Amino acid sequence: MAELVPFAVPIESDKTLLVWELSSGPTAEALHHSLFTAFSQFGLLYSVRVFPNAAVAHPGFYAVIKFYSARAARRAQKACDRKQLFQKSPVKVRLGTRHKAVQHQALALNSSRCQELANYYFGFNGWSKRIIKLQELSDLEERENEDSMVPLPKQSLRFFCALEVMLPSYDCRSPGVGLVEEPVDKVEEGPLSFLMKRKTAQKLAIQKALSDAFQKLLIVVLESGKIAVEYRPSEDIIDVRYEEELHGLIQVHCSPWKQCGQEEEEYLSDFSLEEEEFRLPELD
Repeated sequence: MAELVPFAVPIESDKTLLVWELSSGPTAEALHHSLFTAFSQFGLLYSVRVFPNAAVAHPGFYAVIKFYSARAARRAQKACDRKQLFQKSPVKVRLGTRHKAVQHQALALNSSRCQELANYYFGFNGWSKRIIKLQELSDLEERENEDSMVPLPKQSLRFFCALEVMLPSYDCRSPGVGLVEEPVDKVEEGPLSFLMKRKTAQKLAIQKALSDAFQKLLIVVLESGKIAVEYRPSEDIIDVRYEEELHGLIQVHCSPWKQCGQEEEEYLSDFSLEEEEFRLPELD
């Protein structure tokens, strides 16, 4: 059966591993590195988090590991459960379980995580982005001398970006848009600070557009290990201020399930433990 891997934060229990019986000898940082090294062999990891055992338990640590792929999580669980791995005593590994009543809305990956996921499945040279339009929409008042222009209080920088992500091997292109507004409310900041904020706003607009483009793509991992891509147009409503400007600007074509004949060879938002409810399996 094919597995679907979206460009979204993995919150499903079948993509989460619970690891306990971790030794109290190493530091949490050393355990994080060891766990990442051991479990990343089975697939791309979204996160590895190490926590100290409760005060009523024996000294040591436990960990919560998230994969993007449920299939990779299952392989890792079977291969690592009751194995010594990087310590003298065996660790216990189980797939996470969640109370049925608990539901979380899927969150989009930020642009850096999207690129990491794309690099893993498509290859570093398997995709690219093309900026179609990067426009400043700020309405800042200017001083009489433009060379000493500084933003007036309670104003903001606004940038709009439209781009597309291209996957040549899959004959697929996906458009994305991003709109960023950065407040600039202190005249004392001066021209240099204003230029830095302007550069930051531009970068954020591009990052938002890139993430938006990836959200419309769905990675399909076939049983053979080959990769296919499904394009899912977004149904989000675009602000009417930009609808006319965007009309005809981005026209894409994508052939869903366009497969590549090449085998794949081979991490702004993270959840705190309180945001997810896990139930540890009973210890043997």
